[in-house]
Amino acid sequence: MKKDSQYDINIARLADKTHHFAFDLDRSFFELFDQELIPDGSVHADITLTKTERLITVDFDLRGTVRQVCDRSLDDYDQKIDAQEQLLVRFGEETQELDDNVLQITPDTQTLPLAQHLFDYIGLALPMKKLHPRFQNEPDENPDADATLIFTTRKEGEDDSDDDDTDPRWNALKNLN
Repeated sequence: MKKDSQYDINIARLADKTHHFAFDLDRSFFELFDQELIPDGSVHADITLTKTERLITVDFDLRGTVRQVCDRSLDDYDQKIDAQEQLLVRFGEETQELDDNVLQITPDTQTLPLAQHLFDYIGLALPMKKLHPRFQNEPDENPDADATLIFTTRKEGEDDSDDDDTDPRWNALKNLN
């Protein structure tokens, strides 16, 4: 990612209260990242930052569309984005990412860079299967695809009760109650 301070928030100057920020993310934002996942888009990000003495809570509300390529037809289409995420920033001895949504920074940190978090949250809001809207209402070719039996040890035509093939020693052990 290229460095761009327009998506940084100067937290050193903020008072301990709730603050609101807004960013409009367009092609120039997505070009900051060396990637092909999202080539273009128009996303409005409303950010609510609540700063306290020990913790900063950043709530993201992302709405808009991003340009995607359909997995089936390879046609471009606009994918709707509507996501709400939360980032917790706590103060500690060193700067590190503790979890996906928990960040630790030092108390003398001046700015909080949000560009990577904005991009990641938009990426997480994308569906795994990218389908052009004209394909989204089509039924699957095989609606029971998830319930298809892949492997079994039973031979076709065998009965579920396998008492006939059971070793007689196991039958004797079953009667030891």
